[in-house]
This record gives sequence, structure tokens and C-alpha cells, in this order.
Amino acid sequence: MSVSVRIPTILRTYTGGSAEVSGEGATLRDVLAKLDSDYPGIGARILDESGKIRRFVNVYVGEEDVRFTEGLDTPAPEGTQISIIPAVAGG
Repeated sequence: MSVSVRIPTILRTYTGGSAEVSGEGATLRDVLAKLDSDYPGIGARILDESGKIRRFVNVYVGEEDVRFTEGLDTPAPEGTQISIIPAVAGG
């Protein structure tokens, strides 16, 4: 299934500057695996060594924060937009 993936500025070096790329997969896990296959190295910036979403990275499938749904097993229906948003700290 084809989805669109919004790429934050800090990760666009992996996508050749593209702010949005196409992805494929039935679940978020599948989409991220394909994304890392198409853009080597980007997966390590989103997932930690144990394969979980990094603490300071937020991922949305549609309008839903995947931390409050099924995590990496969240379905990624055709046409859905996935947003990868790094947390920003300030003070």
C-alpha cells in the first residue's frame, strides 16, 4: 500500500532534500523498513538499537500518535500520511 511520509528538515539529507517521500507497507513497521531500504541510514535515526521508536521522535499515522495506538504495528492504509517529528527542546 502506498503512503506519503513527511520527512523533518534534520533527516532530509537522507532523502536528497525531499520533504515528502512515498512509502509502502501494511503497517508502520513495514513502511519504516522500506524507507530505510530506499534511504539507507534513515531508519537508525528513527528507531533505536532495540528496534523501538526513539524517545525523542514522534511518529503520526494520519492524526494519531502511534505511541497511543499500536506502535510500530499501527496499520498504514493506502493514501495515509505518516509524519516523523523530532521533539524540540527549548528553554
